[in-house]
Amino acid sequence: MESNKLATEAALLSSPRTLEAFDTAKSSVKVYGALGAVALLAVVVVSSSGHAVNTFMWVRAALLPVVAVLLHRLTVSASRGSRRAFERVSTLAVVMPIAIVGVDLIPGVCPPWYAVMQAVCVLPVIRVAFITRGSALRAAFPRSR
Repeated sequence: MESNKLATEAALLSSPRTLEAFDTAKSSVKVYGALGAVALLAVVVVSSSGHAVNTFMWVRAALLPVVAVLLHRLTVSASRGSRRAFERVSTLAVVMPIAIVGVDLIPGVCPPWYAVMQAVCVLPVIRVAFITRGSALRAAFPRSR
């Protein structure tokens, strides 16, 4: 019985739809990381040109590319069959955009150009949220009872 379950799980993980979904998710996380690096570079440029850049902007700009690396590692682990990594990616892909945009909307936290840049940066993460809730990955990681 256990070997049959493992064979079914392996077949689901190696299906073309599942592989394509994970490839798209990994690519989206890479785009998020690249956009995060561009945002960090923008903060560096703005700061070096003499404009005010607050501590929040520095910390956020430095942390988001690091988070992209961790999110990519989790996505790779999920693509190899880790249910725990899949659940974490799925949860983070929903929570991160809400938290990032929500904090940026607090008046006075950051300038509008920075809030817009951060919103653009999380668009690929929103894509990952939809992918992890799609039928291909739901079939590969059915809810346990």
